[in-house]
Amino acid sequence: MASFEIHGGKKLKGEVIPQGAKNEALQILCAVLLTPEKVTISNLPDIIDVNKLINLLQAMGVKIEKVEKGTYIFQAKDVNLDYLKSEDFKQRASGLRGSVMIIGPLLARFGKAFMPKPGGDKIGRRRLDTHFEGLIKLGAKFNFDSKEHFYTVEAKKLEGLYIHMDEASVTGTANIVMAASLAKGKTTIYNAACEPYLQQLCKMLNNMGAKITGIGSNLLHIEGVKSLGGCYHRILPDMIEIGSFIGLAAMTQSEITIKDVGYEHLGIIPQTFQRLGIKMELRGDDLYIPSQKSYEVDTFIDGSILTVSDAPWPGFTPDLLSIVLVVATQAKGSVLIHQKMFESRLFFTDKLIDMGAQIILCDPHRATVIGMNRETNLRGIQMTSPDIRAGVSLLIAALSAEGKSVIHNIEQIDRGYQDIDIRLNNLGADIRRMS
Repeated sequence: MASFEIHGGKKLKGEVIPQGAKNEALQILCAVLLTPEKVTISNLPDIIDVNKLINLLQAMGVKIEKVEKGTYIFQAKDVNLDYLKSEDFKQRASGLRGSVMIIGPLLARFGKAFMPKPGGDKIGRRRLDTHFEGLIKLGAKFNFDSKEHFYTVEAKKLEGLYIHMDEASVTGTANIVMAASLAKGKTTIYNAACEPYLQQLCKMLNNMGAKITGIGSNLLHIEGVKSLGGCYHRILPDMIEIGSFIGLAAMTQSEITIKDVGYEHLGIIPQTFQRLGIKMELRGDDLYIPSQKSYEVDTFIDGSILTVSDAPWPGFTPDLLSIVLVVATQAKGSVLIHQKMFESRLFFTDKLIDMGAQIILCDPHRATVIGMNRETNLRGIQMTSPDIRAGVSLLIAALSAEGKSVIHNIEQIDRGYQDIDIRLNNLGADIRRMS
């Protein structure tokens, strides 16, 4: 298990380029299974979760050619379906949450799919009902082996129909959209997720020959086609990393320019950080964050304490609530963080309290942060990263703190952030990776 040793209190300065979006990459990679033709994908982030999925696809029989860093050609011409019943497949797929999105493409193209119970962050209950209920409505038969924790779905043919999803699940929507693209007839999905990454998947599928309309809304129409072809697709910049860099700049009083952010795809992320008092300036498609000695949290119109909560897109993404919480610890004013979607994501606040932050954990979903306005700096401590986003939040806290901090289990951070220590050290941070 590797660790980061961080010597905090340093102001950073310079330019940083955000990596390709992790959450988009996991969807796009699964979509290559829909066609026997070549699919070229660029701007893939070099991170553990993405590399695990690439390796899984290769083990399934997908031919993969690396063109250059971040760019690969995939061809799923000879997929080995027997491999899906092997112990090696069960082990690989169960270690990656994103692997659940191979079900829709495999079912649509080959008539059957297998999946062990997937892993991922331990951030609360993450049910798969939405995925399977949608596929069952399209005509699949579902079986779950509770002893082996193994899912099986089969269908001689899929037929389109109206589906009203019980939750706007991003991965659930992705699975159903991919399956419906090759189903007979028209599928309508209401209460569909509409995140930019899901929009990207739909645009890619259309480039492959699919017929999807309503992209960007929660009402999708998919006219099934007989087959899909190859295409070229470029991954968007990672909005979660962009938000992380905004929070980092504020906490460390740093002057940072985030390059090529794809601003039109960031939704209310910039606005939410601005409500915390963080200044920023859009220069072309670059986001400039000036050095700030202090920043003051906004209030609601009636003067009551600001609440920042997560919601399905176009609401504020839950992946950035941990960052907002950390940033609020050194703001002037108070804020209530309401994590509605996952009940375990706020438990890392005990580490921040040990560092000197003023936080009241009201319940598993809500935390009140009393900003210290830099009157008292956070102090370095030893801690362990519980998940990707909390890990980076703790890293940001450590970079702003006095003295030395050590973060263990940084494999969690590496799952979602490419060479984060190297890139931040290039800005003037002091982060040392230790085995």
